[in-house]
Amino acid sequence: MTGRYAVLTGGVGGAKLVDGLYRLLPANSLTAIVNTGDDFRHFGLPISPDIDTLLYTLSGNSNQKLGWGREGETWNFMEALRSLGGEDWFNLGDGDLALHVMRGIALQAGETLSAVTVRFAAAWELALNIVPMSDDVVATWVESDEGPLPFQRYFVERHCQPKVKSVSFEGAATARPAPGVIEAIKSADAVLIAPSNPWLSVDPILAVPGIRSALLDCAGPVIAVSPLVDGKAVKGPTAKLMGELGLAISNDAIWDHYADFLDGLIVHGDDLAPAGIAVTRTDTMMHSANDRERVAGVALNFANVLLE
Repeated sequence: MTGRYAVLTGGVGGAKLVDGLYRLLPANSLTAIVNTGDDFRHFGLPISPDIDTLLYTLSGNSNQKLGWGREGETWNFMEALRSLGGEDWFNLGDGDLALHVMRGIALQAGETLSAVTVRFAAAWELALNIVPMSDDVVATWVESDEGPLPFQRYFVERHCQPKVKSVSFEGAATARPAPGVIEAIKSADAVLIAPSNPWLSVDPILAVPGIRSALLDCAGPVIAVSPLVDGKAVKGPTAKLMGELGLAISNDAIWDHYADFLDGLIVHGDDLAPAGIAVTRTDTMMHSANDRERVAGVALNFANVLLE
């Protein structure tokens, strides 16, 4: 397929769709705009979980058993950390540390996160544009029944157990889209919203001024892949969060969340879908590389139908 495409994505689930698109599309025709609301500093190191997951997935370095981190990882650092009484709620593998250390050195020297990410992608010979949503710091916070929690404390340390009252994005109001983000959206033949958590992974991207309006103005259709399968989340707290926010756990709620800019929705199998909208169906589970290519192919074909 020819043309230029953009995809808004979070971590593990979104990275699978991006991987499928990357396998099908010509080199350098895809731009992945990645959530950085999850980013934080840990032991002084700048951690960008969703960017790193995408880098590992596309380069073939992702840990297939864990679903995050590097394949063949060792944990000597964490063992030494525990022996000194250090916090061990967020695992940093020995190989994974290289990315964070290199990123920290570059940021300290004045490089932007987008420039560092381009350099990492080039080092692993990845022929696509991986762009953070912003080079400015945006932090996702969860207001919960345990009080306000930074995202990683809620997601990793507390395993999404606290009940969520609201979600906010500190710094978003004054953040600027990273270079190339707006251009990639507006010039795309289609923009895809990955099956990442709409409230925790996609909303931080949309909170950056200019990005939502670019989606409204883009030339091609905007298509979302629903994160729901049989009324449940494939991974993570999507369904739990929807219930806590007072939303029906349904594709209607997914559509309503994106309705101002969305042109089409991809739903799983025979799952109920909103009436009167453009919908296509497929098995959205992506267990294998073939599954990823299949779902990506359905999305690209759907975009072509909507363009006609």
